[in-house]
Formats: sequence, C-alpha cells, structure tokens
Amino acid sequence: MAKANHMKKILFLIPLALLFLTAGCEKIDQLLTFYIDDTQNIKVAGNAVVGLIPVAPVAVTTRSEERFKNEDTRADLVKDVSLNKLTLTITDPNNENFDFLESVTIYISTDQSDRVALASLSPVPTGQKVIDLKPSGAKLDKYLKASGYTLTTEARVKRAVAQDITMRADSRFKVTADPL
Repeated sequence: MAKANHMKKILFLIPLALLFLTAGCEKIDQLLTFYIDDTQNIKVAGNAVVGLIPVAPVAVTTRSEERFKNEDTRADLVKDVSLNKLTLTITDPNNENFDFLESVTIYISTDQSDRVALASLSPVPTGQKVIDLKPSGAKLDKYLKASGYTLTTEARVKRAVAQDITMRADSRFKVTADPL
C-alpha cells in the first residue's frame, strides 16, 4: 500500500515539475528578448511616373553595440533578429495619402550582394496616410550586428507624382540574445 501511495505522489509531481520547468524556460526567453525601434525618412521624387520607380537608398547607422550593451548582451550573443513591424507614414505634404502607390517593398542590405526583402505591401489600400507593411520573415542577425545597413525601396506607382513625398519608416526589430 505504501508503494502505491509513493507511486501516486511521483505521478502527481512529474507533471507539476514539468509545468515549472516549462514556465521557467518561457520566462528566461522573455528576459532575453527585446526590441530595437528605428525611424528613417524615405523620399519619393516629385517627377515619378506610372510604373516601378527608383527611390534613393537610405543608409542607416545601427549603433548596435550600444543597444546590445544596454540590454546586457553583445553582438556575438545575439541568436535571432527578425522584423516585428514596419509602418510607413506620409509626413510631407500633409494633404497626401498613399493613393499614388500600387505596391511597395523595402529591402535591407550591408552591401550589393546580400540584399533581402524586409517588408512589403501589395496592394496598398487607398485613402491611407499610414500603412503597415508585412514583414518578410527574413533572418536579420547580420544586418543589425553590422555597423550599418542600407534600406532600398521599390515602389510601383499607379498615378504620376507631381511633388516630392516624404514618408517616415518606423521599424521594430525583435532581438533574442543570450545574457552576458
């Protein structure tokens, strides 16, 4: 009888121990995950015609070592970086919206050979001054660990643009790293 009670206790404690271990691991992962927000301006030239238009690349200095240090980690301990969110907002002119855009894709690169899609949206909804692009899901570790990267925008315009349009790109990167 004592052996049966002992087995019941063990069978009761095993799921309880697994629950604590699982909850503990999730809590550790949360402590090692943080977000890096970044804002850049992208300008569409006022002489844009219908079709795929070139948009000037935007060079970004990451200051990643400083950001990692603030989170009690460093670049060699970063194990996963992904784009969590990318929002475009028209900042100038005030009366403009995204009706001129058919589709937009933003790429990230550190040089000419490693360009990957960061986020895109097609079709672009009408009547909007703010749009959220869909993250590509690309692994972005090397880009945020670098001293800088370049954002390149491919925009397909559905109506001619008479004046320069400035958009603010607000991006949020999810970073998971080991602690120091």
